[in-house]
Amino acid sequence: MSRVLNRAQDGRPAAPIRIIHLGIGNFTRAHQAWYTEHASDADQWGIAGFPGRTTLEPRISPRDDALDAQEGLYQLDIQAPDGDHVEVISSVSASFRSHDIDSWTRLFADPQVAIVTSTITEAGYCRNPQGDLDLKNPAVIADLDKLKAGQLDVPVFTGPAKFVRGLLARRAAGAGAITFVPCDNVPENGAMAETVIRQAAQYVDPSLSEWIDENVGFVTTMVDRITPHTTEEDAARIAELTGIVDPGLVVCEPFTEWVLAGEFKAGRPDWESVGAKFVDEIGPHEMRKLYLLNGSHSLMAYCGPVLGLETVYQAINDERVLGWVNAFWDDAVQQVPLPDEEKQAYRAALLERFRNPQMKDQLARIAADGSQKLPIRAVPHIKAFLERGEVATGATRAVAGWTLHLRGVGAPVLDAAASSLADEVRDIDLADAVGAVLRFLEIDDERARWRRCRPERRPLGS
Repeated sequence: MSRVLNRAQDGRPAAPIRIIHLGIGNFTRAHQAWYTEHASDADQWGIAGFPGRTTLEPRISPRDDALDAQEGLYQLDIQAPDGDHVEVISSVSASFRSHDIDSWTRLFADPQVAIVTSTITEAGYCRNPQGDLDLKNPAVIADLDKLKAGQLDVPVFTGPAKFVRGLLARRAAGAGAITFVPCDNVPENGAMAETVIRQAAQYVDPSLSEWIDENVGFVTTMVDRITPHTTEEDAARIAELTGIVDPGLVVCEPFTEWVLAGEFKAGRPDWESVGAKFVDEIGPHEMRKLYLLNGSHSLMAYCGPVLGLETVYQAINDERVLGWVNAFWDDAVQQVPLPDEEKQAYRAALLERFRNPQMKDQLARIAADGSQKLPIRAVPHIKAFLERGEVATGATRAVAGWTLHLRGVGAPVLDAAASSLADEVRDIDLADAVGAVLRFLEIDDERARWRRCRPERRPLGS
């Protein structure tokens, strides 16, 4: 008989909620929740999880139902090369629906809550191409106008509006300081979050800006742990291993890293007791991860499916793709201001991680939202090389792969911000399509056009 996860049976009382997380999904449960679970003061820091959906959806996911039924408990399967290592994570003390405005504002108004973390993807912060809050986005304006008009008891759907709604509640309650800790793969994500939150606050209520100066901290982070989608095969294997049928199961790799920089205004868990690093300058660590791990992920996601490959493991074990990845890294390391030995060690560690036979990270998952990813993962190398009259052959191959992807080759296109570009390039001449993609990425140099990832004598998609 299958065992049911619940706190009474597992002897895991819920820790008091002191962290709010927006966008709680598999990565958060494998990363931030894992660090909080294993911190030396874990019994003092519970997480309240809110999904990050931006539309009011009638459906409720099986994972949300599972977390409700299991009181926030779930199994984490760490897929090591020698097999599965499964543990029960209890740091999510409560889970809520995405637009439960009453719970959201109640928690922000609680002086005990000290931290707001978020994983809402690059697009969730609603920025324009200049990096400011996109005040031409109808969804953003609709939300902010509700708050500006004093409609504080109705749902808002965009990330910046949710954050401002929470801060309005906190100020009204006199609940004191709080710190935002964004955990998305964006350079200087703390500054990014601060910019959009301050600009949203200024639009809604200019007097909130001074209160933010005194009471709100913004921390920049670099996060790393490969977390694929959980498959039916994973669920069946772990159910047989543990005797627990868990719709909330999360799978991940053994490696994990968390680097943070900035001031916590109201305290934080002892995350360093489990290996988190607190530094003064996070930029080099961000660049190392974004350019080497995330950049090569994007390269494989767009070029691997052209060869009929579906997972990172399959891609890195294909000699052609391995050569492309090494060429990409040869470009990327030149932009990372860290000692050569550290960069080479990181490359070796990435190969070991990618070659983990237990991991089945789908390239189609990584391929989503390339319009948000390539500008920070590959374009900087291309531009840096062009400035000195050279071509970044590895990085331009990633752009070539994305061009084919947008034309319907390989993984499905899941990228709202590039939907019009995909329509434009799908049925035109390939050279014209490359030109359109380069203009979209703001790469204005003919020398960036030449590199391609298409195999010479193999049909596309075979």
